[in-house]
Amino acid sequence: MSNQDPSTTDLSKTQAIQRNWEREVLERLAFSALKEQRRARRWSIFFKLLFAAYLLVLLLLYLPNGLSAPGIITPHTALVKIEGIIGSDSFANAENIKKGLKAAFENEHIAGLILHINSPGGSPVQANQINDQIHQLRKEHPNIPIHAVITDICASGGYYIAVAADQIYADKASIVGSIGALINSFGFVEAMEKLGIERRLFTAGDYKGFLDPFSPMKEFESQHIQKMLDNIHKQFIQVVKDNRGERLKNDSSLFSGLVWTGEQAIDLGLIDGLGNSNYVAREIIGAEKIVDYTPQPKLLDRFSRQLGATFANMLSGFTLAANTR
Repeated sequence: MSNQDPSTTDLSKTQAIQRNWEREVLERLAFSALKEQRRARRWSIFFKLLFAAYLLVLLLLYLPNGLSAPGIITPHTALVKIEGIIGSDSFANAENIKKGLKAAFENEHIAGLILHINSPGGSPVQANQINDQIHQLRKEHPNIPIHAVITDICASGGYYIAVAADQIYADKASIVGSIGALINSFGFVEAMEKLGIERRLFTAGDYKGFLDPFSPMKEFESQHIQKMLDNIHKQFIQVVKDNRGERLKNDSSLFSGLVWTGEQAIDLGLIDGLGNSNYVAREIIGAEKIVDYTPQPKLLDRFSRQLGATFANMLSGFTLAANTR
């Protein structure tokens, strides 16, 4: 039999339990630290990959499409887009479009060019400058066909540009026409009188303020504006007739400012057929490969615009969610 003191045995057991508990605590702390390091490493890798993917998307979205175009040495169809309002302060302005056209024709391997148009119109001056540039290029390169392809809409100044092409194609549901000219404004004279507002306008020249919406329109001013519009309209009509020639049908509504579908426009001689850019490149020009020569906005400008659009969408979504609560 053992003569060991029971109190000594209990103390040893207590010390053993304490050592085991301390060991378990240390092991848990070590494993916890290891897990935290692994978790931090995984998050670090995740964010690095996410940032790399973000940069890749930016490059794909914002680098100019025509960046590699000058190096293409195989026959292809060049494409220049004319989208949105045509104006000096919009991206669809004469300077940008002319840059794209010149870049396309500098490549000796283009088999033809497509003007890809989706525009409700705009400045007659900008449209006329683009029209003149197309005619100049046709003179310099008579063997390279230029065709216009309409997507959603080609009206007013958009059509002014389209008629410079050899042929015009559209979808059967495209909107075509609006051969006319307009100036729109508002008159607030009676509203100001009712509100007791006094208009104070100082001018040098009898008619310097004749388009002021807060002043009454005089008969002479109205007649002058109408004569100016009639003159611009006459110029527009002559451009269409010179370019479309005998293809135009003898219809009094052609130059009324009305619009038609692509299907109706064929019957009126405003366009030559139905088809999209791929069809024209493959079947009409004979070079299925399409290369976009449209000048692109600067990377920072495009990023800022995209960021603004994204923020606007987020804000509208937040507003909608708030209103539905």
